Parts: sequence; structure tokens; C-alpha cells
Amino acid sequence: MEQLLYIRDTIKGFFGRFDGYIRSVLRFLLCLIVLLSINGSLGYMERLKSMPVVLIISLLCSFLPANIIVFFAALFTAAHSYGVSLECAVIVTVLFFLMFLLYYRYSPKDTLAVLLTPLCFFFKVPYLMPLVFGLVGTPLSAISVSCGVISYYVIGYLSENYTVITGMADENTVARFRFILDGMLKNKEMMVMVIGFSATVIVVNVIKRFYFKYAWPVAIFAGTLTDILVVAIAASKTGAKISGGGLIFGSLFAMLIAFVVKFFIFTVDYEKTERVQFEDDEYYYYVKAVPKIKSRDYKG
Repeated sequence: MEQLLYIRDTIKGFFGRFDGYIRSVLRFLLCLIVLLSINGSLGYMERLKSMPVVLIISLLCSFLPANIIVFFAALFTAAHSYGVSLECAVIVTVLFFLMFLLYYRYSPKDTLAVLLTPLCFFFKVPYLMPLVFGLVGTPLSAISVSCGVISYYVIGYLSENYTVITGMADENTVARFRFILDGMLKNKEMMVMVIGFSATVIVVNVIKRFYFKYAWPVAIFAGTLTDILVVAIAASKTGAKISGGGLIFGSLFAMLIAFVVKFFIFTVDYEKTERVQFEDDEYYYYVKAVPKIKSRDYKG
């Protein structure tokens, strides 16, 4: 345990010393991975698939606020949608604009949730996001995670239905709009994930704020159980095709990663809890102080 604490404190110290440089590198890599993922899934606009274009935009984003990455990701998706059809581009642009307004109004600091949630779907670890952002975010992080879920399924719909949509040239504009809208917004799997992930974020965040011992571990266990139960029940009610094995094993894997995240941001010694009382001219204060565990203080 002492060795793990030493490694943790060393990593945190390194990040603290070189915070500015590390953030720039991470923003560059995140933007690069996001844009390459979009190009790999869609790729209908040839100019945007150019590696120099992707690298230049990623380099630009490394020096700008992280929200700019969200803008370029939406721009790339909308542009590739235009390569499918004008109707797709209009619907995707309007949908992303509405999501951006909702996200920017209520949870503008959760940029990572919007960007990492689709990536976790791409890398087959989607159940990680609601647990982690339940720990590090707020209940409103459910909005950002949901926006990420919707973005993933929109990209997936365009990728899977390219041939069908482009083959609807003989249909009138209204029929094409209706087909695309129904396909994007009536996706049962998407709705199940939005409901399950939102419930998980809220449950984890609410429980971790309680003052009883081991609230964070309880929050992680409760969030994992919530994710499994809500997704399973919602899938059975709607007829959505959700892999049971993927749900259970994916949630358990996410739980393990959540405990790793907890170890880095919230490791305390409940046995040394102190209660302090003091006052000023206006109030009496009753404070419960729980000390953090650091490697230099570890006694075995």
C-alpha cells in the first residue's frame, strides 16, 4: 500500500510541476483521436480525411480551451453528414446545436464527458463514463454524458445507413427528412443508454456526497448496480438489443477503473476523523475533518 501511495503522489507531483505542458499534449492527443475516429467512422468528405488537416486542427486545439475540440468534432460530423445528403447535414447541425446549447448552459466544464463518452463506445468500454463522471462531476454531468451517447449513435446511424440514405434520391425531401429523423431519434439502444447512464451519474454523485464512512466505495457499488439494473430493465421494456454479457462484464470493468480513479482523487483515513467546533459573530461551526492519506504519512 505504501508503494502504491508513493507512486500516486509521484505522478500527481509530476503533473503538478508540468501541468501546462501536459494539458497541451493531452488536448492535442484527444483532438487527434476524436477527429481520426470520426473520419474512420464516416469519412464522406475527402478533404477532412487529410492527415495534415487533422494534425493542424489538433495542434491548434492544444493551445485553446477544450470546448473548441467539441466544436471541431461537431463541425467534422456535420461536414461528413453533408457527404451523405443535405437532409442529414441539416438534421445533424440542428441536433448538435441544440445539444451544445443544453451542455453549455448546464455543464460547460464537462467537456471530457462529451468527448470521451463516444470514444469509450468506440473502444467497447462505454459503462466507464457514468461511474467516473459520477465521481468527478456533478448530477448535471448526466447531460454531458447523454450528449456523448447521442453523438455516438448519430455517427453510427450515418455510417450504417449511408447506402440506404443515398439511395433515396427518388423520394421527396419530406420523406427523406422523416426517415433520417426517425432513425436518429427513435433508436431504442440510444434511449436505453441515455436513461441508464443518466441514472448512474446521479446515483453515484448523490451518494458520494453523504457524510458516512466509505461513501465513495458505496457510491461506486451502487452506481454499478444501478447501471446494470436500469439498462437491463429499460432494454427489456423497449426491446432494445443490449448484450447482457457486455453489460455485466463491462460494468464490472468500469467499477474497477472507478476504484482506481477514487484512489487518485479521494483516499482518506476514516480512523483519524476529527470533529471540530468553533464560532464567529454570526454562526457556530461543527466541522467533520477526515485526513487524506499520503505516502509520507503511511504507517503500514
